[in-house]
Amino acid sequence: MEEVVRDRTEWNKRIARMKREQKKARMRQRLLLIVGVLVICAAALLIVVIKKSQRDTTGAGAAQDVTVATADTTDNGQGIRIDTQASVAEYDDTVGIDNARPLYVNNKSYSYKEADTPEYLTGENMTSTHAILVDVDNGLITGAVDHKARIYPASMTKIMTLLVAVENTTDFKKKVKVSSDATNYAYSKKLSAVNFDIGEEVTIEDLCYGTILPSGADAAAELAIQTAGSMDAFVDMMNEKAKALGISDTTHFANVSGSHDDNNYSTCYDMAIIMNAAMDNEYCRKVLSEHRYTTSATAEHPDGIEISNWFLRRIEDKDTGGEVIGAKTGFVVESRNCAASYYTSATGRNYIAVTVNAHSAWRCIYDHVDIYKNHTQ
Repeated sequence: MEEVVRDRTEWNKRIARMKREQKKARMRQRLLLIVGVLVICAAALLIVVIKKSQRDTTGAGAAQDVTVATADTTDNGQGIRIDTQASVAEYDDTVGIDNARPLYVNNKSYSYKEADTPEYLTGENMTSTHAILVDVDNGLITGAVDHKARIYPASMTKIMTLLVAVENTTDFKKKVKVSSDATNYAYSKKLSAVNFDIGEEVTIEDLCYGTILPSGADAAAELAIQTAGSMDAFVDMMNEKAKALGISDTTHFANVSGSHDDNNYSTCYDMAIIMNAAMDNEYCRKVLSEHRYTTSATAEHPDGIEISNWFLRRIEDKDTGGEVIGAKTGFVVESRNCAASYYTSATGRNYIAVTVNAHSAWRCIYDHVDIYKNHTQ
């Protein structure tokens, strides 16, 4: 009997030791699991920190701020007013939306001086009743006719639409769906359009080119909605930009397309300012200078939509004595055919011409030919 008890006691001790060993093993496993999780978390955090550091470094190098400072914040001696410490960021289409900043912002303001003997831009070959010719390189108005009278800028308005959108865009390759608000805006007012379909997935870049080349009101409307959330909010931004450019006393925008509205007005002088600011913006300059463009391939348009800047295509073979680099036209009954264009002469000087109230689209083109050929040489 005593031997049986002793065996049972030993057995119980053995069972107890086994349980202790099993408990220790489970604790070791839990500890190893906790350590493993901590190591994985630390590695993931390290990767995030490294990637963020790389993005910050890339963002800082992709666009450097250039400080433009003058002794006089009103005039640099050449008729062009520049804000002290104006920051101009270079355009870089490799920068993406992760940087959360516009690719190009121009904070300069502009003004022009009258030349001592500005030429009168009228005659038997001129049909436009309002016009201005500006020597961009020295900020002088070298030719004009009724250039500070109020006019309705028609689709020249879209130069400002493009400028404001570009200055507030971080990713031009971003894909967006065209809204019914945008298409209905164009069709209900019988405005020119790219003819995007509702729900069609296009890029912001497509909208920029669509706003300028075919003067697409659907593109302009969607560009405004994507930039500001609504067309009304975007119009407020356009008027803020006019104020920044120093032209808000004589220019006011009521819509994004230039469709006629008594409160959508400007002057030839002010439109030359807007064109100058746009052409100083590398991305806007690229859009305003493009003769042809094909939008992205989509389910609705597998080959994209081919669009053209017909002003540039029609004037490119005309004898201007130089080259018209960029342009935007417009038409409303109240202003008839009008246009703003940017020109480089054979000697390398740069000019802007704005004309209003030509009696046809072709006559508007020939007015610009006449101005550049006869008043810039």
